[in-house]
Amino acid sequence: MTALTLFVGAVLTLAGIAGYAFSGAASLTALIPSAVGVLLLICGLLARNARMHRHAIHAGLLIALLGALGSLRNVAGIGEVLAGTAERPAAVILSTVMLVVLAVYLGLGIGSFVQARGRRPASGR
Repeated sequence: MTALTLFVGAVLTLAGIAGYAFSGAASLTALIPSAVGVLLLICGLLARNARMHRHAIHAGLLIALLGALGSLRNVAGIGEVLAGTAERPAAVILSTVMLVVLAVYLGLGIGSFVQARGRRPASGR
């Protein structure tokens, strides 16, 4: 999960920077994916420490969940982008990319937790 967290963080960081550049630096909100990406990069770097690993990955998944939920408002306008009537099509597309990347990351993270739990020896409860 550490490598995946670092990869997702890098992808979102670059996506936000690209979105900001392609929008002509018109809005700082285009950097929101970069902010989420940087937080995930920090979690990934912290996860390299064995003692911090579990907490850092949990934090990364929480950040991903909040980022995915935060992107939903813009993603709701994907129909307008497809119809060619969206006011801010770049924002909708960037939010959709962020949602998809974070949803995949969350799915893989939850799957990893389920597998790790299955590998644990049964407790005496």
